[in-house]
Amino acid sequence: AWYVPCLASLETLQELCRKENLTCKSIGITNRSLKSYEVEYLCDYKVEEGKAYYLVKWKGWPETSNTWEPWKHLNCPLLIQNFRRDKNEYLSRGRGGKAMKLRNHVKTLKPAIADYIVKKAKQRIALQRWKEELNRKKNHKAMILVENTVDLEGPPLDFYYINEYKPAPGINVLNGITTGCECADCPAEKCCPKEAGFILAYNKRKKLKIQPGLPIYECNSYCRCGPDCPNRIVQKGTPYSLCIFRTNNGRGWGVKTLQKIKTNSFVMEYVGEVITSEEAERRGQFYDNQGNTYLFDLDYDSDEFTVDAARYGNVSHFVNHSCDPNLQVFNVFIDNLDLRLPRIALFSTRTIKAGEELTFDYQMKGSIDLTSDSAEGLSPSKKSIRTVCKCGAMCCRGYLN
Repeated sequence: AWYVPCLASLETLQELCRKENLTCKSIGITNRSLKSYEVEYLCDYKVEEGKAYYLVKWKGWPETSNTWEPWKHLNCPLLIQNFRRDKNEYLSRGRGGKAMKLRNHVKTLKPAIADYIVKKAKQRIALQRWKEELNRKKNHKAMILVENTVDLEGPPLDFYYINEYKPAPGINVLNGITTGCECADCPAEKCCPKEAGFILAYNKRKKLKIQPGLPIYECNSYCRCGPDCPNRIVQKGTPYSLCIFRTNNGRGWGVKTLQKIKTNSFVMEYVGEVITSEEAERRGQFYDNQGNTYLFDLDYDSDEFTVDAARYGNVSHFVNHSCDPNLQVFNVFIDNLDLRLPRIALFSTRTIKAGEELTFDYQMKGSIDLTSDSAEGLSPSKKSIRTVCKCGAMCCRGYLN
C-alpha cells in the first residue's frame, strides 16, 4: 500500500470540518467537540463603553468565525502578552501610530497595526510547527530551536530536513565497507584509522587532535567496539542544542549555539543531495542568478561528486559564511571508504560561547595552507558571479568568492 502525506495542518483540516459541519475522529472533530472553542491568537483590540475587547481567532475554526470577546472572559495570558508585545514592537519601529480615539468614544487600533499583529501571530505558529517538525526528523538528542525577532519571514517553503546524504539516482553512497576492527578497547594497533594509514583523529577527551586537511576514519558498523568507543564521534550526530535564527543584517537565517562549545569539538555534519559535478555546474548557473548557493564539492580525492544542500539538508543548511569562522571542515569516512564520497564534518576552531553564531569559511581559508593539495580538496564549489560578503569580520575579504 502507498499513500500521499497531507500537507495541510491539523488546524486547517479542523477548520474545513467545522465549516462544513462534518465530524472526523482521526483529527479530533466529534459531535461533542464540533462546537468546542480554544483561542488560537488575538487579531485586534478595542475599548467600547469602558470595556476592553479582543478579536479572537478560534483554533480549528475559519477566520469568518472570529468574534469580539471581553478581556475578562479570556483565559490566555500568554497570547495577550504576545499581542501587546507585537503591538509595541510595531509602534517602536515608527511604522504605525498610537491607538486612535473616535467620536463615539470607541478606541481601536489602526488597521496597519492589527494586520501586523495577525501576521506575527501566524508567523509564530508556523515557526513553532517548523520547530516541532525539525525535532521529529532529527536523529540526535540535542534540541533544535527556531527564532525570528527581526522580520515576518516564516519557514522556508522548499526545504526538507534529512540526517544523511540523499544520493541522486545512480549514485551509491554506501559501499567499500565489508569488515571492521577487532579492537576490544579502541584505539589498538589495527584500529580503523591505522588500517587506513592515518592516526586516530581524537584524543582521550574525544576532541580533535589532527590538522585540517587530514581525513578522519571512525569505527564502523562492522567493528567489534561498542557505542562508547572513543572513535565514534561524528556518527552520533550533533551533541549541542542549536537555534536557527533570523539575522538582523540581511544574511537571512543563521545558526547559533545554545551551549558552550569547547575547542576542537564536533558540532555538526554538512549533508544534502549528492549529485554529479556535471549536474552541479547546471544547478550552479541557476543559483548564481539568485546570489547564493549550497553546493559543496566532494573533491578530497577527485571532483566527481558535489553535495547540494539547497532543498535537502540539516541545520548546516542555515550556517552562514565568515571570513573569521569558528568552524572548520574535515573529511570523514565511516561506513564508506570511497574517497570520492567523504562525509563532511564541522569542528570548532576555538571556544564558542552560548548564544554565539556558528560560521565557517565557504572558501576554507585561514587555518589551512592554501598552496597545499588538501586545501584544494576542501574548497566549496566555485561561482562565476561575485557575491558581496556581509560577515562583518575585521579581516573580511569583501566577497564570498
